[in-house]
Amino acid sequence: MWKDEVVTTKSGAGLGEMIRTWRDRLPPSAAALPVGPARRAAGLRREELAELAGISVDYLVRLEQGRATTPSAPVVASLARALQLTSAERDHLYRLANLISPAEGTIPDQIPPGVHRVLTRLGDVAVAVFAADWRLIWWNRSWAALLGDPSTSPPELRNFARDRFPVSVGPARLALWPVAEQDSDATDAAVVSDLRRATGRFHADTRLAGLIRELSAGNQRFAELWATGTVATHREDHKTIEHPSVGPVTVDCDVLTDGDSELKIVVMTAVPGSEDETKLRLTGVVGHPNPTNSPTQVGD
Repeated sequence: MWKDEVVTTKSGAGLGEMIRTWRDRLPPSAAALPVGPARRAAGLRREELAELAGISVDYLVRLEQGRATTPSAPVVASLARALQLTSAERDHLYRLANLISPAEGTIPDQIPPGVHRVLTRLGDVAVAVFAADWRLIWWNRSWAALLGDPSTSPPELRNFARDRFPVSVGPARLALWPVAEQDSDATDAAVVSDLRRATGRFHADTRLAGLIRELSAGNQRFAELWATGTVATHREDHKTIEHPSVGPVTVDCDVLTDGDSELKIVVMTAVPGSEDETKLRLTGVVGHPNPTNSPTQVGD
């Protein structure tokens, strides 16, 4: 059995209530337990959950009553498995226990299959997906046609934050032609504060930590903004792309976030019926002025 944690009198802040709720909803059959005719409980009994989780019944009672509020990470992991929690529910259980969820330790680069299917059905909309540290991990052909093909750069350098705050003289890695924002200072601040938010969620990610160290040491603007301590998210922007074939294209840039993995889905659209919308469609017709082999990340 897992070793019980020290009992405290501090409020459980919902921990015990959620354990009881999840225990009550899980039918014994789902846990491969027999269901007798005299059984009154619709969900698991306390002794059944305790046995499945490898903890004592007494400790489970204290947890549910809010008298024990600091379960260890192994106990929480065992309870999550025994209660058959979803990944989101498991993460919530960890937070209620004032612990960091394993899923929050490192940044995921995988796009869930359902999200990927949605992205590939967006047609001629320019869309790309960034990880929580703003590394580009996927883009479609419309994105490449509008901004240039990112496959010309090494994967580790395809990072929006690196482009915003370069540490050395060199070409941009994501947009191959000039891009101007409506409020460049606000965009800079939003990206930095979003990265700070990511450090709280993905505390054990070495790639993110290395990026922060590199930008802090090599870019004064980043270091100044980082020192403010602001925590926020980057949600929307307005950009003008100086496309070499169709001329300037002004687009709305919206950032959608996948709740579980903090993926950033960036969508570029133009005002319907506008000249910019016509130009945006033309970029897909003229394609990349200097075509290269399409990378495996590109969606159809």
